[in-house]
Amino acid sequence: MGRAFIETLNASSSSSSPATTSTSVSVTETVNGEHDFRISGYSLSKGIGIGKFVASDTFMVGGYSWAIYFYPDGKSAEDNATYVSLFIALVSEGSDVRALFELTLLDQSGRERHKVHSHFGRALESGPYTLKYRGSMWGYKRFFRRSVLESSDYLKDDCLQIHCCVGVVGSHMEGPKTYSIYVPPSDIGQHFGQLLECGKGSDVSIEVKDETFLAHKLVLAARSPVLRAQLFGPMRDQNSGCIKVEDIEPPVFKALLHFMYWDNLPNMEELTGLNTKWASTLMFQHLLAAADLYGLDRLKLICETNLCQNIAINTVATTLALAEQHHCFQLKSMCLKFVALPENLKAVMQTDGFDYLKESCPRVLTELLGCVARISEHGPTSKRAGEVILDGVNVHGRRVKQRL
Repeated sequence: MGRAFIETLNASSSSSSPATTSTSVSVTETVNGEHDFRISGYSLSKGIGIGKFVASDTFMVGGYSWAIYFYPDGKSAEDNATYVSLFIALVSEGSDVRALFELTLLDQSGRERHKVHSHFGRALESGPYTLKYRGSMWGYKRFFRRSVLESSDYLKDDCLQIHCCVGVVGSHMEGPKTYSIYVPPSDIGQHFGQLLECGKGSDVSIEVKDETFLAHKLVLAARSPVLRAQLFGPMRDQNSGCIKVEDIEPPVFKALLHFMYWDNLPNMEELTGLNTKWASTLMFQHLLAAADLYGLDRLKLICETNLCQNIAINTVATTLALAEQHHCFQLKSMCLKFVALPENLKAVMQTDGFDYLKESCPRVLTELLGCVARISEHGPTSKRAGEVILDGVNVHGRRVKQRL
């Protein structure tokens, strides 16, 4: 970190006037971040071609996106695949991004004889490395001779472990602070939520089966593109003062409406009157479908996240069908991996939800067979292997029909 002090002296023409002095500090420092990249199946990556790489997931450091690029056959044709290459790449938009880097190939023998290339902790004659534009990289074309790597302790069970550290260099000015003002977080959601609760100024009623909810057209239109078209679009209903909702249960729509005003979820236990994990999962399943129907993308992601965290034997099949129907790809992947585990597959197939999955999404069964085959070939990789989650069963272990 560098600090430059700038002092300015202002003196008046009168010798009796006191001199004024102001001070500012320019602070240059790094914002650091780390990423671990595991390359499983190294031997299968060989032969993809010189200049072709295996990429890590992107990660954020200092406001920029980065990725690790590993070249099994090397980056340069002149080396004729003698070396493996390893680079850190800037994958987001940026120009003249200055950064420090560290690449470490981990010794997997436990002796910690890691291969480290680092800018950190030493003086740099030319300063930090500058990446000119998106796609710029720092690293080594000849990171490791491939024949030596393949007989070393860096390669274990056909896997490599790479640790990366990026330090993005930035500067800011510090000056004397003569005030202390606390700015509270936004409470706009609370104000709109109170508007929903009191019903003041409501101009539209929403009929959901045997319940009626009062709301405000402008709020609904601002939150949902579907309701905006229904209330103000060229094909809007003639009787826009009343909306009838089909195929959604009142508790689900109440949660949906709560989110549109408050920008958060209500207490699900209070809403459903149930406190089981199964009831919560069922509620989030219905709420995800409703969020997708009304174009509430953030709510849909919140529901997808919750369902990913609460996958269980008696609900995973219906959750998988839901993920397929509403294009929730990460949720679908999590469900497929869970069902394909040998200790889960038979129990899932005995649920009513699996019958529904077969009828509504037969194509998913083909993907499930592929997951089962891969696990049978390579062995289970789930951290939860051996752990079976049971929910939605009564005290005798019998399955409970899933209903709101």
